Amino acid sequence: MAKKQFKSESKRLLDLMINSIYTHKEIFLREIISNASDAIDKLCFISLTDDKLGMTRSDFKITLKADKDNRTLTITDNGIGMDKDDLENNLGTIASSGSYRFKQDMAEKPDEIDIIGQFGVGFYSAFMVAKKITVNTKKYGSDVAYCWQSSGVDGYTIKEIEKDSIGTEIILEMKDNTDEENYDQFLEQYKIQELVKKYSDYIRYPIEMDMKHSRVKEETKDSDKPEYEDYTETETLNSMIPIWQRPKKDVTQEEYDKFYSEKFMTMDKPLRTIVTSVEGVVTYKALLFIPSSTPYDYYTKEYKKGLQLYSSGVLITDNCEELVPEHFRFVKGIVDTADLSLNISREMLQHDRHLLTIAQNIEKKIKNELTAMLNNERENYEKFFAAFGRQLKYGVVSDYGMHKEELQDLLMFYSSTEKKLVTLSEYVDRMKEEQKFIYYATGDSIAAIDALPQTELLRSKGYEILYCTEETDEFTFQTLMQYKDKKFCSAANDDLGIENEEESKEDAKDSSALLTFVKETLGDKVSEVTASKKLVSHPVCLTAKGGISFEMEKYFNSVQPGSGMKAQRVLELNMNHPAVKAMENLVQTDIDKAKKYAEVLYYQALLIAGLPIENPSEYTDLVCSLM
Repeated sequence: MAKKQFKSESKRLLDLMINSIYTHKEIFLREIISNASDAIDKLCFISLTDDKLGMTRSDFKITLKADKDNRTLTITDNGIGMDKDDLENNLGTIASSGSYRFKQDMAEKPDEIDIIGQFGVGFYSAFMVAKKITVNTKKYGSDVAYCWQSSGVDGYTIKEIEKDSIGTEIILEMKDNTDEENYDQFLEQYKIQELVKKYSDYIRYPIEMDMKHSRVKEETKDSDKPEYEDYTETETLNSMIPIWQRPKKDVTQEEYDKFYSEKFMTMDKPLRTIVTSVEGVVTYKALLFIPSSTPYDYYTKEYKKGLQLYSSGVLITDNCEELVPEHFRFVKGIVDTADLSLNISREMLQHDRHLLTIAQNIEKKIKNELTAMLNNERENYEKFFAAFGRQLKYGVVSDYGMHKEELQDLLMFYSSTEKKLVTLSEYVDRMKEEQKFIYYATGDSIAAIDALPQTELLRSKGYEILYCTEETDEFTFQTLMQYKDKKFCSAANDDLGIENEEESKEDAKDSSALLTFVKETLGDKVSEVTASKKLVSHPVCLTAKGGISFEMEKYFNSVQPGSGMKAQRVLELNMNHPAVKAMENLVQTDIDKAKKYAEVLYYQALLIAGLPIENPSEYTDLVCSLM
């Protein structure tokens, strides 16, 4: 039989189909099964009005059969089938879609049919794994069956055959294995089961396959040496009805938890389950989960954010990053919609307004759910914040603070007065009438911050202090700048906006001479030496001047050693402290010893601030020389 050439497409186009459009060879099974589902959809639609068909929805199915000996994989459906014209138009012309035309014809009844295929190229993905494809088909209402056969770019043949039942049988003769590719894997029952579960689990018709298992022979089950036998059992490989398509009232939380655990391979239960269904300009269903713990690789490059995206129950992508913003990257879940503009391979999305609208709606939904958790389930929210609070802070800082208004009310910080996590709103509501700023202090731990001399004056005034123990905290406050018209102020700032009433009133003499002496002694180590307005019992502290804080300095030098990032150091002296007074007296009696005092006080200030001492040995020798 003479081969026919593909009508309007060249060898180059078919090569493109096979080698470029699809990035993963395993996609072929998804495409063939989706085509089979479309064929059944068409016949199922006809059955609604044609009593002569004699079939109900429960009669429709897709069958898979792997033959290792002949190296063939067969996909069979009892859908509408094809006649000769259909074969010519659909398989003989690349990128011609019968599903698309059918969908157009039935446009006046959009709610009664949902066809997956649109482009007519999915079938040709099978050539990625098959060296020869045979299609045996018989169309509903026709007495003649046909066999379409092709080995790829060299063309195809069509001939009449005998076939009793309507529907389509596709036989894929697998390519020979190479050093790079193992095509035998697509004949393994568990690989096939895996691919069906991954891509076609929610095809609405059963996908059946004879699965071979092993069991103990009945007569030897009580024996010390039991014997085993193989048996074959027809199994349905897909779930058919996705959990998110079921009415919310009919699904228990235990079922949602089980789905979450199995789908995302985690032992933890989600803190929050979000079920949403939207109909309108864009129609979609979403099932989202807020995890209860941080994945081990969450803050690494290996972690992949994004939601699973389905189109009419068919998996499009495992991680659609466009659906969830970076600051909510911890959210797991799925989105299912038919309102998508896909490219012809269904592997990539066209970035259209529908996808953008879905993403915006999901972002709002997540924000509302987190707010509700904060207000009504405080314990759960604190658990969530312990796991993902840092991510929210990153979200505030990123994109030049674009999302700070959205996220600021979700932030929490440890309070010096409440001894627990509090929100910014709770802090501001408790502020003293005369208090100008929202005060915060940074350190490696709560205990370390408790010991900071810079906080003494604030504590004496009864002002609440927010403790910052994460590297992102300082940047967060710098980005926020203010909250409810109250500016943020670090306890390490040179100006706290308050006066120390305990500051020496009896000491009327000018202290500038001592301050000048200390500055000259320390040289470029400090930019300024001042009489402190915040120290009460401690002799000395360091504060930062300008836009760079000590925490910023430590962070930048940790991620980029040798960057030279350095805060302007201001050494503050408690002019009433005995050590400072002793140094002042020594200026008059022993100038060298006074200089050593100044150096020691500076090193102490560095240690208190958590900053490194460049030469610890020098500091040790200095202290010993004063003993």
